[in-house]
Order: sequence, then structure tokens, then C-alpha cells
Amino acid sequence: MREHPELGRARVLHRLAWLWEPLEPDPRFELRTMFGAKAAYLDGQLALCFCAGEEPWRGLLVCTDRGRHAALVAEFPELRPHTVLPKWLYLPESAETFERSATLIVSLARHRDPRIGVAPQAKRKRAAPKPGAKKPKPSRRSRGERPK
Repeated sequence: MREHPELGRARVLHRLAWLWEPLEPDPRFELRTMFGAKAAYLDGQLALCFCAGEEPWRGLLVCTDRGRHAALVAEFPELRPHTVLPKWLYLPESAETFERSATLIVSLARHRDPRIGVAPQAKRKRAAPKPGAKKPKPSRRSRGERPK
């Protein structure tokens, strides 16, 4: 990838960007990065994750509760619990029906299907140091020293 001085760097597009594009006009849509994937939030709920890595991170993750798995799998038999995150359903990009099914699932999310979406976990705050605990020694880098 070459840089042009007046144009800046070329932007690398996500291979599944075409899937979240229908969600972009929605003012309650937000796209964030999550463990190397792009996560789509609708109304503050985590709805979908678009994964472009290697299996099992190459496809569409449907963020849902386990109690809703059966209803979604009945409609989309190619969905299955993700091997690393079994609380969510996974549609691998290698599935024969990926484009059709992924497009329909995104449409369901856009229309706020109650089976899709989970409240994101609250970020954990760092524990306050215990009284009397020693402070960690600053690293060489934080003191401005170069590694040897």
C-alpha cells in the first residue's frame, strides 16, 4: 500500500463491510472494534460481530441469549454455537448460504428482532490498591530509559 502525500494512506476495508452498511443510516447504530472484529451496536445493545480472521473467527456472530438459540437455528439451520463463545451463534463465511442468511440476519437486527442483541458487559474498574501495599516499580520505559 503506497501513500500519496496529498491523499494520505489508503484505507483498508473490512471484507464484511457490505453487511453493516444497511445499518449505517440508523442514528442508534454504532460500530466498534472488538477482539479483532467489528461489533455492531443497536440502541446500546451488542447485536452482531463481523469477523474477518481465520476460523473460527471468519463469519458473522449473532449476539443473543442461549434461550433464543433454538428459534434462530430453526429459521437459519446453518447457525451454530460458536466454538469459543458458545453463548453466541455463528454463521461461518464458508457456509453455502452465507450471503443470503447474513443479509437476512442483518435485516432482522435492523428491524430490532427481539432474538438478536444483548446488553454489553459493564467495563471492570481496576481494583484500588490495598492500604499499605507497595507501589510497583516504574518500568525503564516509563522513566524514559531505553532498553539495553
